[in-house]
Amino acid sequence: MVALTQVEDMIKAQLPDAQVKVNDLTGGGDHLEAIVVSAEFEGKTMIKQHQLVYGALQDAMASEAIHALALKTYTPQDWQAAQK
Repeated sequence: MVALTQVEDMIKAQLPDAQVKVNDLTGGGDHLEAIVVSAEFEGKTMIKQHQLVYGALQDAMASEAIHALALKTYTPQDWQAAQK
């Protein structure tokens, strides 16, 4: 199990400009949802965007501190459009 703030910090270490929201989906601390908004995603496919985030979390995923991760990634423009 890893603290939600630690997950946020790991993502921000890889993507310093990111806005990150992490939710615990089951209450057990190992099934998480992350919403990540970053300009680093501009021009990248969703797969590449997700690879950037998974790269930041690879140690926690490998140790199974994070067992499952639902991931949503957005560019700032896409995030603004999604909020309307």
